[in-house]
Amino acid sequence: SELIKPYLGSKYKLTEVPKSLIFPMSKHSGPVNEIQWCPVREQSHMLLSASMDKTVKVWDAVDTGCCLKTYSCHSCAVRAARWSSCGRRILSGGFDSMLHLTDVETGKQIFSSKNEFRISALKFHPTESNIFICGGFSPEVKAWDIRTSKMLRVYKAAVQQTLDILFLPEGREFLTSTDAVSRDSADRTVIAWDFQSAAKISNQIFHERYTCPSLTLHPKESMFVAQTNGNYMALFSAQRPYRTNKKKRYEGHKVEGFAVGCEFSPDGTLLVTGSSDGKVFFYNYHTARIIRTLSAHKEACVSAVFHPVLPSLLATCDWAGEIKIWQ
Repeated sequence: SELIKPYLGSKYKLTEVPKSLIFPMSKHSGPVNEIQWCPVREQSHMLLSASMDKTVKVWDAVDTGCCLKTYSCHSCAVRAARWSSCGRRILSGGFDSMLHLTDVETGKQIFSSKNEFRISALKFHPTESNIFICGGFSPEVKAWDIRTSKMLRVYKAAVQQTLDILFLPEGREFLTSTDAVSRDSADRTVIAWDFQSAAKISNQIFHERYTCPSLTLHPKESMFVAQTNGNYMALFSAQRPYRTNKKKRYEGHKVEGFAVGCEFSPDGTLLVTGSSDGKVFFYNYHTARIIRTLSAHKEACVSAVFHPVLPSLLATCDWAGEIKIWQ
């Protein structure tokens, strides 16, 4: 993309809050669960989307707003999809319990495997690009190696479902958020794992009685945020023992049972989240104050992601199947 080229050589500038709609993109016939910009800077005009309509799509979301490719390898809703670090493959997992690694150009499956459970979360390892972790409707989380098409390791917890997975920097540890909330305790809501040994490091991280549908890492500081069903985001240290920052709480948006995603801007100054009322909220990371809200969608907005190269370009998606690009 000619729009991205001038930014490739330079350092990322300060993020400003996007104000105006560039493209509305509505080719999905069901809710959009996840969107992600291509991690390869030169190809970051491409946006990936996974939908309840059983498809994964790739869009030119910078120049034209057009759908470039549709992949229909799943027989049920696609809950999670991720770019590989090289930008040539897409990993997807769905409610058909299938895992597929698809070649972006040809649309052919490089790797396919039937899993024992419906998949709701997928993440590639941050430094080992052939390894990914998947979780879903099961007490188990699994690590896979694409090269051998085999499972590497199983992580077991006394939970019913994994809601999200977050690797901590370097990938030696990762977090899972789960559906485990009982009346008398909040342990196991967020669990920290040792990636190599599969040992639990801690399950006493989040002490409120709310599930956390999504987790996100700060790009510069050793901190992470958990989106909670208490209609606020909580801030934690990414170092053991993963203490909560009790002075900061990002609240004003609504979650209400939707898997609402949250993310930092690439410079780390803003925290953006969707909301079940269709709005997008921008919080100042340091003060936890709301900077602006955007009336983005008519239905629940479940994801808002900043472009990795172009400052202030934002993609959002909703429960009606629409994706919008803002600047």
